[in-house]
Amino acid sequence: MKILGIDPGLRTTGFGIIHKKGNSLVYIASGTVKTPAEAGLPLRLKTIFDGISEIIAEYQPDCAAIEKVFVNVNPQSTLLLGQARGAAISALVASELAVYEFTALQIKQAVVGHGKAQKKQVQEMVQRLLSLPGIPGSDAADALGAAICHAHGFDAIKALEKAAVLSNQNTFRIKRGRLIR
Repeated sequence: MKILGIDPGLRTTGFGIIHKKGNSLVYIASGTVKTPAEAGLPLRLKTIFDGISEIIAEYQPDCAAIEKVFVNVNPQSTLLLGQARGAAISALVASELAVYEFTALQIKQAVVGHGKAQKKQVQEMVQRLLSLPGIPGSDAADALGAAICHAHGFDAIKALEKAAVLSNQNTFRIKRGRLIR
């Protein structure tokens, strides 16, 4: 399974692609989509949408993991980040990819082992987990971290989705560890 991780940002959106093979993770690619600082908001959002669309077309991922927006001290910054995230999600959905969302805390927990990790710690652990020759940039490392987070939690997510489908179809109960309809 190929997973595309996204770290949304209005100036720089990070991306990272890994391949989950059994219990191992293999690095495929990573980088950033940069928007022109002098451009207006609509052009910057189009640049993010087009950049993510090109990445999807080139690497053909099976699903995507994206970092959720956190509320900044500055509400204007939070709104702009949300719009950049929306452009990235729109590109993912337009390409018919399943999109999974994780908080920064969840990503850091999955990669480093604790949710209060510093950016440098995330970069170093991503390098180790994916056997990279060098430390990736912070935006690419965060995106790879989102993909790693999804790879580690994928089986649990699928089990929860299956349970949700079952609960919506019929009422059921569990007796001695078995599903009874």
